[in-house]
Amino acid sequence: MHKVGRFGSMLKGRPRGSDVLLNERRGASLPYLRGLLVIFVMLISVNVRAEPPATAPAEPSSVGPVARRVLIVSVDGLRPDLLIRAKTPTLQALIDRGSFTFWAVTTDLAVTLPSHVSMLTGVKPARHGILWNALPTPGEPLYPIVPTLFDLADAQGMSTMLVAGKMKFFALNRGGAMANVFIPRSDTTSDDVVAAAAIERLRAHRPRVAVVHFPGVDNTGHASGWGSPEQIAAVEAVDAHIGSMLKELDALGVLNETAVLVTADHGGQGKSHGPNDARSRFVPWILAGPGIRKNFDLTSLPELQIHTEDTFATLCMLLGLATPAGIDGKPIDVVLEGLELLQNVPQ
Repeated sequence: MHKVGRFGSMLKGRPRGSDVLLNERRGASLPYLRGLLVIFVMLISVNVRAEPPATAPAEPSSVGPVARRVLIVSVDGLRPDLLIRAKTPTLQALIDRGSFTFWAVTTDLAVTLPSHVSMLTGVKPARHGILWNALPTPGEPLYPIVPTLFDLADAQGMSTMLVAGKMKFFALNRGGAMANVFIPRSDTTSDDVVAAAAIERLRAHRPRVAVVHFPGVDNTGHASGWGSPEQIAAVEAVDAHIGSMLKELDALGVLNETAVLVTADHGGQGKSHGPNDARSRFVPWILAGPGIRKNFDLTSLPELQIHTEDTFATLCMLLGLATPAGIDGKPIDVVLEGLELLQNVPQ
């Protein structure tokens, strides 16, 4: 019999936090109720693991902590060249005061959920187990079978926040146990809703580890095409929302202690995305904050290739968190000010 754990308790009463996936509301729509039924069936038939899995001995950070807080912003579907055409003053300012590349590589699947889980676990999809991108089939895990950044932070007493614009992100809320979380009760929601939820939670909780996912660029790509005028407008709108979040952190007096990393899960072409196409696999990777090299183009290091899995390892380095042994990602320590660059750069 499969272990349901804390996630199963959400079907019996009000979950922790607010506005999470299974939050009960009067007058719920038929699609929402149908979604509840589907997830209930999954809970009794899918390999559900609510507790963080045991791992090999951790590898301590040799650098951190560098930043007290991290904010990870994922712009779903943001192909790097879109930033050439769109007016993005917020992202340009982050580039100017940070380290960046437009040639980071996402997972070989190049779809939303597996790539985000790799981003936040440091391992490839085959290792974290989340190969599904809509709903898992019987026998597939509901949560990653390796620790996430949230798991590691929680174990060290660091407060966390997850605000996501697609329902499938419940896979990152292990056991439904996160207290500071927003996940829509339908397949997706708007970037305006995501931004408002993120700012509200940043103000109320001041989390040490915050992840914000904007779905609009991807949703617009599927509807109107990658590189379409409508998608360029969506990129510009997300840039404004990121600017609003940074202004909130500044008003709270914590921006100067926050490392901000903006990236994406995949790009796209036509009205879709997927494996074996460079237009889907290259993503931007922009990191700014305390102790980070300014206006540093990471492609100036010819031996360095940044992968999605490196995001996890780099954030652990910045926070001083020990990483599980044997992960696929590597910490991108060349972003640190004062670090000698005349060294062998990891591939």
